Parts: sequence; C-alpha cells; structure tokens
Amino acid sequence: MPQHSILDILPAQLRKEVMEKIQIMRFPAGKVLFSAGERCQGLPLVLQGSVKVQMTGVSGHSIVLYRMGKDDICTLSIGCLMTGRGYRAEAVVEEEGEAAMIPRGVFDRLMDQSPEFRLGIMESYGRRLDDLMLLVEEVAFHRMDERLEEWLLARADRDVITITHQELAVELGTAREVVSRLLKELERRGMVALSRGRIELTGLRQTSALARA
Repeated sequence: MPQHSILDILPAQLRKEVMEKIQIMRFPAGKVLFSAGERCQGLPLVLQGSVKVQMTGVSGHSIVLYRMGKDDICTLSIGCLMTGRGYRAEAVVEEEGEAAMIPRGVFDRLMDQSPEFRLGIMESYGRRLDDLMLLVEEVAFHRMDERLEEWLLARADRDVITITHQELAVELGTAREVVSRLLKELERRGMVALSRGRIELTGLRQTSALARA
C-alpha cells in the first residue's frame, strides 16, 4: 500500500476506495513524465526518488522550476487539473523512483468530498508558489554572478560538486556560455578549480566568510 501524507489524511472509507483506483508506477532515471503542451491525466504523488520540473523558453534556454522528492505533490499537475489547461513545463526523473497516480476523476471527487484533501492540496500549492516567487525574484533582480556564487555556496558542505556547465546553466536559467565564463573568472580568482563535470570549491567558502565578518 503506498504511503503518502495526502492519502493518510483521508477518512478511512474514502481512502480505501481511492486505493483501489490509483496506479503505482516506477520510473527510471532520465524518464520524461510529462512534456509541455500535454494534457494532465491525473495527480502524481511521489513515493520515492527525485523528479525535476523545468521550463524551456523560445531561446532554447531551460530553468529548473522545482524538484519533487519523497512525499511531494506535483504542483504543476494541480494547476492543470484545476484549470483544464495543458502543462507549461516538463518533468524529468533524476533518481529512479516511484509515484502513485490519482486519476483525474478521483482527484475531482476528492476535492469535492474531502475538506482534508482539499486543504492539503491548497497548502502544498501555496508552499510551492512561495518557492516560485523567490525564484522569480532571483532571476529578475539578482546579477548572474551573484546567483552563481549563491548556488555554489548553498552546496558548500561538499568539497566537489559534480555537475556539467550545461546542467548548471539549466539550474540558473541562463546559457552554458555565460556559466562557463563566470566559472572561469572564479577559477582565475582562485575561488574554484574546474575539471570535466566537476567544480571544486577551493576558496569560495573562505572568501564568503571574510565578506560576512
């Protein structure tokens, strides 16, 4: 039986009925769960693994909107189910995982009949909206070099970050060439050491600590 907090809050009889209709699916790393323009067939509940949701613009540049891990709900799917519109982004499995799919008809019934489910869905939607507003603020108002340093410092507990320049560009919503240029400048200043698919934080943490002192 799938374990997920949004299912646990359902009344016993309703939960039993829902369990008979949901589908359990396993996904390998790299699997595209949905693409921009597709219609939403139901609400995925992540049980295991990791999924990233990203958007690609007309320029071809991509940006990661959010990630889903164990016990998360797909916010984009919530919006699509409530508005009847297609997806505006795509979801890609990063770490092999498992999800429970609540069919569209069951989702509509739960929103109508279960105040607990409805509140849980709206709380999840609200939390993710806050995260997306912070992302918009970063993209719109922070310089790219500052955003790059902040991204690296957020992972400063690791001496080496394994990521390609293209993958980092997607994380930040910019071009690979921009990321490569900024990393080269950080390397010239002795703050990082670069190798293929790896960024070693050699002096970035110390520089940041001195700036805060």
